[in-house]
Amino acid sequence: MDLSNIYCARPTNVHKGNFGSVLVVGGSKLYSGSATLAAIGAVRSGADLVTVAAPARAADVASHTLCDLITYPLRGDYLKNTHVADILDLLLVRKINAVVIGPGMGRHRLTVGALQKLITKINLPMVLDADALFAISMNPKITLSKQLILTPHAGELAILMKLHKLSENFDVRLSTAKDAAKKYGAVVLLKGNVDIITDGTNTITNNTGSPYMTKGGFGDVLAGICATLLARGVGLFEAANVGAYISGRAGEMAAQHYGEGLAASDVFNFIPRVIHAS
Repeated sequence: MDLSNIYCARPTNVHKGNFGSVLVVGGSKLYSGSATLAAIGAVRSGADLVTVAAPARAADVASHTLCDLITYPLRGDYLKNTHVADILDLLLVRKINAVVIGPGMGRHRLTVGALQKLITKINLPMVLDADALFAISMNPKITLSKQLILTPHAGELAILMKLHKLSENFDVRLSTAKDAAKKYGAVVLLKGNVDIITDGTNTITNNTGSPYMTKGGFGDVLAGICATLLARGVGLFEAANVGAYISGRAGEMAAQHYGEGLAASDVFNFIPRVIHAS
């Protein structure tokens, strides 16, 4: 894939923030690393500034893992309605261009309500992953007129479409992904051994990736990459397609080194290699 139109040479007179400011809203006491994975994925794919708003333990993990990240600890162990106003203020203070919402947040009743409220009030391009997908499945109307990439795996797509289980048949998966894109007014990136990217009308597939990328956390990294592309002005459909390619290709390269021992965090140093080689 030719990425030269997206990652062209930077002018010499640019300054901090010209190439995207991303906010990651994610994490909880239990899933304390998810927001960090998304945030570093955003940094390594070219965002100038990345801010993490997360429950205190998850925010601390982010700040200790990569000191380049800006962190905003939220009081408590999980997202609540009381945090929504602070997060909305961050959008203005940090001059955010795109947002990741959902990785590692959990499905506490108060968290689901806060996620719904947050998604309703944000009018920036968003990548919704993991528990944010569960939240919108409870109230699909809140996504209409929003700028969204949804990044479900098969189980999450089944939840979005109120199915018991998603078929293994490719044509069924494709049809279901298209239906989900229409239902939620979004671009859907269905993750799998062949990724399906669709806006309900246009569809493309991505074949990069490795069987070793079944470990937890790879979807978080992907969400961060997609958000960076959105923050740099790339359209929803193209951002999902390019994000899937970069994530999968970086995973392939990392898998050559680590094999069975591959972890999601191992792809960070390979993301820039994919970008520079494309």
